[in-house]
Amino acid sequence: MERKIYDLGDIVQMKKPHPCGSNEMEIIRMGMDIRIKCVGCKHSVLVPRAKFEKNFKKVLRSSKEPQSE
Repeated sequence: MERKIYDLGDIVQMKKPHPCGSNEMEIIRMGMDIRIKCVGCKHSVLVPRAKFEKNFKKVLRSSKEPQSE
C-alpha cells in the first residue's frame, strides 16, 4: 500500500467530518502525534500518528503550492 504524503501546514480531508460540519483540517504540528486544527471552528485536536494515517483521506491544499489571489 502506498504511503500518503502530507506536510506541516497542509489542509487535509479526513474520513469523518468534524462535529461543526467542516471536513477540512490544517496540520499544525507533526511528530509522534499530529495536531490538526478544524478550518471551520478553529478547534484543535492531538491525534496519534497511526490513527491520523488511518483516518486521513487526501490533501486538499498543500502548503508548498503558491497561494492564488
